Amino acid sequence: MLNVMEERDIQVRGYTLRLPLDVLVVASANPEDYTNRGRIITPLKDRFGAEIRTHYPLELSAEVGVIAQKAHLSAHVPDYLMQIIARFARYLRESNSVDQRSGVSARFAIAAAETVAAAARHRGAVLGETDPVARVVDLGTVIDVLRGKLEFESGEEGREQAVLEHLLRRATADTASRVLGGIDVGSLVAAVEGGSAVTTGERVSAKDVLAAIPSLPVVDKIADKLHARSEGERAAALELALEALYLAKRIDKVSGEGQTVYG
Repeated sequence: MLNVMEERDIQVRGYTLRLPLDVLVVASANPEDYTNRGRIITPLKDRFGAEIRTHYPLELSAEVGVIAQKAHLSAHVPDYLMQIIARFARYLRESNSVDQRSGVSARFAIAAAETVAAAARHRGAVLGETDPVARVVDLGTVIDVLRGKLEFESGEEGREQAVLEHLLRRATADTASRVLGGIDVGSLVAAVEGGSAVTTGERVSAKDVLAAIPSLPVVDKIADKLHARSEGERAAALELALEALYLAKRIDKVSGEGQTVYG
């Protein structure tokens, strides 16, 4: 390798062969250890023209941008769901329960967005929705599908599911408080507690989600705040608000058999 990069020749059985080599050598370092790998020796490092040190996105907006750029989405995923996924990945990186030597790469968040979109597309195909939109209910698929991408500390054996669910709830609550801040949702709470229970799930259409709530100005305010125009987008926005109310312990939620009931 030294000869190729500096002397532009190679040796075969002791014979030096000079060749017009036109090659670009790129080497990467494993961030955890060098098991079954060779270290780059000091003289060889000197031959490289540049060293690029990478890191996780420093800002949430940058992480969302990476997800939006790299993810191949089969259905529309609203920006606030992208923020939830990005925050979820960042909270995992900060968690003492997750093995930080292995880390939580940007690929995890990208795969999470693709998984959520796939869940929405599946629902759309089953229910005949022509323009499916991902909703909060689809976030649960991230834990089920991508759990194997993470490594936990040895002391957390048996608690992996609980850790992931807690951090996802935290990411959802934090995002909702930021994107829905300033909206008085008292009338929505009153409607739900007054008998307008809302059922959502992997086989519940956007139309059915919206039909469960009477016409309320607050629903329009939530939709406007989240730039929700289509039926699917409005249902997704309403579901975020309901989940936020549940996480704030203002309404109840019961989940089971592929459905979730707010009320």
